[in-house]
Amino acid sequence: MKTTLDLPDALVKQVKMRAVREGRKLKDEVADLLRKGLAAPPTPARPAPVVKSPRIVTDPESGLPLIVCDPRAPASKMTAEELIALEQETQTQEDLERLGISL
Repeated sequence: MKTTLDLPDALVKQVKMRAVREGRKLKDEVADLLRKGLAAPPTPARPAPVVKSPRIVTDPESGLPLIVCDPRAPASKMTAEELIALEQETQTQEDLERLGISL
């Protein structure tokens, strides 16, 4: 099957060099590396850190902001719908406060 992937240049260069060293085609090397990665045991889940109050850190894997809370925090037990409703409620409250209106 053909597919297109957007990969970092440095990563593609590493794989190409490996394929050349081993006298293989790039597609075969990529397929083998994917197979090996999928066959590897899954990385264990990181235990949730215990924190007294939420803090924002940068996720080391994605580079995205991550809010770290106590694992027992109520939000961890909320459904997606409840979280969306809470977000909308908070946004409405902030909008009203900016307008000088409070409920």
